[in-house]
Amino acid sequence: MPGYAECMPGSATGPDSAAGPDSAAPARPAAPHPAALRPYSRLWPGFRPYAVAWTYLAAFCIAGIVYELLPSGDRAAVLRWASTNVHNLAHDPVGCLVASAFFAVGGLSFWPGLIALTMFGANGALGNWRTAVTCAAGNIIGSLVSEGILGYRIAHGTMPARDRFILDVGPSYVVVAAIAVALIWGSWLARGAAAIVFVLLVFVGSIFSGLTHLQVTPVGHATALFVGATLGSFLAWQRHRARGVPAA
Repeated sequence: MPGYAECMPGSATGPDSAAGPDSAAPARPAAPHPAALRPYSRLWPGFRPYAVAWTYLAAFCIAGIVYELLPSGDRAAVLRWASTNVHNLAHDPVGCLVASAFFAVGGLSFWPGLIALTMFGANGALGNWRTAVTCAAGNIIGSLVSEGILGYRIAHGTMPARDRFILDVGPSYVVVAAIAVALIWGSWLARGAAAIVFVLLVFVGSIFSGLTHLQVTPVGHATALFVGATLGSFLAWQRHRARGVPAA
């Protein structure tokens, strides 16, 4: 009497054991190449070493485009909110210290070009997190020192009370801190680009005009330049030491 296995169609010993062309199991599709799963993977090697510079440049441009699309009344409200003046630093210090670096009077104008010419050089010299720390410190400390001096003068009656509400926005403290890093630690190309921007800001933008009178803008720029040079140099030295490479 035939066994049970002989009666099962498609069994190893039954009459259907001879596999025909239609009885084979369907082939599994080939696994997609990792590059196909990540269409932007080819861009990553160029983005990663300069992630901070790319991110800040893109964020500033997006903020500028949004600003330009707003009605004029809303633009003024945004600048008043983002301004790192004495009033805002007393009531919303975190909000204005962050927002002020992404908005400028007049919107985008020439700032994206200046950011690109300085931030990428600093980013190449320091790496990502050190660049972020240095430029953020330049913006924060520059704002706190300059507005702190103004607040002191207002409190002692040497400056009018209305100066508590001055408009103090823009990426210039970030750019100046990046200039200091690029000039000291950047490649020759980075140093040349940073020097051009610095000359433009000094002689066209007059960023140090009024420094002897302790005006807000020149004091802030001088402070940001000092922070970029000192903190940036310390972090660059620390980076070279971690890599076992002699500092330049």
